[in-house]
Amino acid sequence: MIRPATPADVPALHTLIRELADYEKALEEAKATPDQLHEALFGPHPAAHAHIATDDTTDEPVGYAIWFLNFSTWRGVHGIHLEDLYVRPTARGAGHGKALLTELARLCVERGYARLEWAVLNWNTPTIAFYESIGARPQSEWTTYRLTDEALTTLGTGTQGTGK
Repeated sequence: MIRPATPADVPALHTLIRELADYEKALEEAKATPDQLHEALFGPHPAAHAHIATDDTTDEPVGYAIWFLNFSTWRGVHGIHLEDLYVRPTARGAGHGKALLTELARLCVERGYARLEWAVLNWNTPTIAFYESIGARPQSEWTTYRLTDEALTTLGTGTQGTGK
């Protein structure tokens, strides 16, 4: 079953996010707290949305999708950027990942959004094969860039190249 997350799901979401970070060999980078997650999803100005995949027999969360709206200047409409898609290893192969993506695609169609986009680590070949099996194609003509930590602070405070 796929359903929108509720505030009561924040502890489970936090646990699942840390499991994903561990799977992606980056647990030390997963610094978000449950309070931050709650604020981002359910605060007065939500920055993101989440859906939960639950086990059919126990109703326990086994996966999640966290997403937010993006905007295509070329298409003139919103799209969905899927930040995280994760299903616990013990629940893989039961259709939860596809069901989460299907729900997001349904939202795109229902709301007139032009795109559903996400990124995947190059080494994650089982996931790449899954995405390609549902018709997703890599966008190889684009390279993702990211500013974080010291580089972000340096640029954002104007101290780059000033000798400070």
